[in-house]
Amino acid sequence: MEITVNDITSVDKEIVISAQREDLEPKFKEAYKKYRGQINMPGFRPGKVPLKIIQKRFGDEIEREEINQYVQEIFEEEVVPEHEPVGETEMLDLIWENDELEAKFKIGARPDFELVDLSEAKVDRLIHDVTDDEVEEEIDRQLKQQGNWEEVEEEITENHRVTVDAIPLEDGEPDEENKAEEVIDLTKEESDDFRDDLLGQEVGDEVEVEIGHGDHTHDFKLIIKKVEKLHKAEFTDAFAKEQSDEEAKNTDEYRSLVKSRIQNYYDQSADDLFKNDVIDELVDKHDFEVPEVFVSQVKNQYIERVKQQSNGELPPGFDVEEYKENMTDRALRDAKWFFLNEKLQEKFDDIEIKPEDIDEHLQMQAAQYGVTVDQMRNLFAQNPQQLESLRNSIRENKVFDKLKEEVEINEIDKETYQERHDEEVKA
Repeated sequence: MEITVNDITSVDKEIVISAQREDLEPKFKEAYKKYRGQINMPGFRPGKVPLKIIQKRFGDEIEREEINQYVQEIFEEEVVPEHEPVGETEMLDLIWENDELEAKFKIGARPDFELVDLSEAKVDRLIHDVTDDEVEEEIDRQLKQQGNWEEVEEEITENHRVTVDAIPLEDGEPDEENKAEEVIDLTKEESDDFRDDLLGQEVGDEVEVEIGHGDHTHDFKLIIKKVEKLHKAEFTDAFAKEQSDEEAKNTDEYRSLVKSRIQNYYDQSADDLFKNDVIDELVDKHDFEVPEVFVSQVKNQYIERVKQQSNGELPPGFDVEEYKENMTDRALRDAKWFFLNEKLQEKFDDIEIKPEDIDEHLQMQAAQYGVTVDQMRNLFAQNPQQLESLRNSIRENKVFDKLKEEVEINEIDKETYQERHDEEVKA
């Protein structure tokens, strides 16, 4: 038996396992002996079928099974300890001809690189203190949401909801067969395409509108059937108690609660954005190859995520290969971050996961799924892989906490952050 290693790239290797029949003969003999005791054939006593007959009738199948097992054993006992593959190993070929075996695998090796000086990394961090105006805007949104609509006979304004018959126009002619009743709420941004055409109109009026942009536009005639005016709910102590499940006893307490919730949202969003920006910055600053098999594994994880989001099955017509191709850049980025994260954990060797860290995450997940902490703890106890995933998540969060002290952080307000984000999207 011989193992040959061919370098494809600095991180991709081809492993060739070669063997002769004499290497496999002991396994073949044991297999024939085992199957001889199990095979019954007419004219022979149980377990006494001649080996030559067994070899002739079942030899290919028995030997193929032993060959596969032999290759697996050699790979796990010889290749894995020596090369420590990363990613999902890819079987390239398995040939058994003229009593000679050749099995080819493609494996990934950990990239060899050094961390750059982390102080050279510059990352924007969103900083935002919630204002009283934002609190009032949120409360006003909730009052509208809990309000009621009254049918009125008056000119349409931005405070109205309009029911129309929408009739497609084909070359200026109405397509009555495809007429549909639509409700257009002018208090919402998604109604911007209709706003200018409907403002000032009344029940019974007809207007023509163009929907879409550039070459993708459609013309409609809208016949106004009903106009409704929104009456917001009143901001009272009773409203505050109901909306907060008794957490706030009056309107002042509710304002404080709303402000706290919005601030928590911004703080969490800022953390998420910071993590994403740190990953992008560090990936850009480190130039190293990642194994193709590892990138393929990341892409397969994306596919599994799509399945989970679609109740365990891919959506009808979903093109797996096209999706993977479109996600190549993202997969390369995530793959590089995996190895960077490993290297950072080696650098920050004082990171320690304490029981209270796990308890904190269990409490958060228990609240998210509406179960008790003990139920969540039992769930993780029954699933060691999930527990290890949780520990990895905690460890990664601690890496980001360390990075906050290492990288250069530029604190900016939300308007500036949004402007820079928009510029990056356009670029």
